[in-house]
Amino acid sequence: MVSASAGTRNELKPGQRVRVGIAGCGNIARPYAESLVGYEETELVGVTDLDPARAAALAESSGCRVYPDLDAMLADDDIDLIVNLTVHTAHHAVSTAALEAGKHVYSEKPLALSAEQARELVALAASRGLRLGCSPFTFMGAAQQAAWRAVQGGSLGTVRLAYAEVNWGRIESWHPAPQAFYEVGALFDVGVYPLTILTAFFGPARRVSAYGRVLQPQRRTKDGDEFTITTPDFVTAAIELESGVLARLTTDFYVSQHSKQTGIELHGDAASLHLASWQDPNSAVEVAPFGQPYQPLGDFSEAKMRWGTGVHDLARAILAGRPHRASGEHAAHVVEILCAATESLTYGRSVDIGSSFAPPVLDGIGAEA
Repeated sequence: MVSASAGTRNELKPGQRVRVGIAGCGNIARPYAESLVGYEETELVGVTDLDPARAAALAESSGCRVYPDLDAMLADDDIDLIVNLTVHTAHHAVSTAALEAGKHVYSEKPLALSAEQARELVALAASRGLRLGCSPFTFMGAAQQAAWRAVQGGSLGTVRLAYAEVNWGRIESWHPAPQAFYEVGALFDVGVYPLTILTAFFGPARRVSAYGRVLQPQRRTKDGDEFTITTPDFVTAAIELESGVLARLTTDFYVSQHSKQTGIELHGDAASLHLASWQDPNSAVEVAPFGQPYQPLGDFSEAKMRWGTGVHDLARAILAGRPHRASGEHAAHVVEILCAATESLTYGRSVDIGSSFAPPVLDGIGAEA
C-alpha cells in the first residue's frame, strides 16, 4: 500500500484491513493478539521482542510472522500500525521510531514518562499525518459507558467530588518480573486508569496537590530474589478539574486488590454513583439518590474484556476517517497530571496544569470491550 517512509495512510479505505505489528511480547501481548486476530478490520502481520523465543511462541499461537528486531518490523511495508507493548521506559523511544518510520502507533500506558516526551510524540504524529493512540481504553467498557451516560444525562445533578481508589496489591505476588513496575511506581502504572476515565467524563485537570512515600522498600520476587524500591509505592493526590470537579486519587502497590475501597465514586448534588472497577467492563454500577441506599444501574455481567479494544477503535477510525477515541493528546494530558503529582509530592506544593485535549465521544461501542 504505502512505503514505510510515507507520512500518511490515506490509501486505507473501508473494506480494507489495518495491518498490525506488535512490539513487545510480554504478559499482555497474548490477549492483545487474540483480540486483533478476531477483528475484521485488523490483520496481525507479525511480532518482535528482545527475547526471540518469546516472540516465536506468540507468533506461533497467533499465526503470524516473527521479526528479528524492531528495525526489521519498521522497514516492512506490510505494516501499517505498531502496537507498542514494550516496558514503560521504552515507550517513548519505540513510539518515536515507529512514527518516524511512517507507522501509526497505539501504545500501552503511559504514553511516556515525562510530559515533555509525551508532547513530543503528539507533535511528531501530527507532523507526519499519523495516528497516535494510547491505553487505557477501559473508559470504553460497557459499565464505564453506563456510568458516563448517567453523568451526561444529569441523573447525578452537578457532580462536585470524585474518589478513585487503586489498591493494586504487591506486583511480586503475581508478576515474574516486578522490578520495572516498581521503577515507575503505582501512580504511573495504574493511576492512569481512573485519571483517563475522570478526564474523559469531566475534562482536563488544572491543578494537582499530592503526597507519597515508599511503604515497603524491601521486596522479593517469586523466585526469591530480593530487591529494593525507591519510587513511592503509595501516592494520593487531589486533582482540580477545569469543570469544577475535585477528584481524590489514591494509588498503591501494597494493599490487596480485594480492599473494600475500590473503583470510582462520583458524588453530585442529586445522587452518587459507584463504579466498582475502573478496569473491568462487567463492573457493577450503582446509583444512590442523596441519603438513599445504592441500587444497581444495570447488569453488565456479560461484557467481556478485549485487550485490543483501543487498537480496534483506532483501526476503524483510520478506515472511516474519523477521530479515534483513545487519543495521544488525552494520554499526554494524563502524563502531565502524573508528572505534576510527582512534582507536588517532591516539593510539597501544588502544581498547575496547562494542557487540554479534545474529549472522546460517548458512542456506545463500549459493549465490545
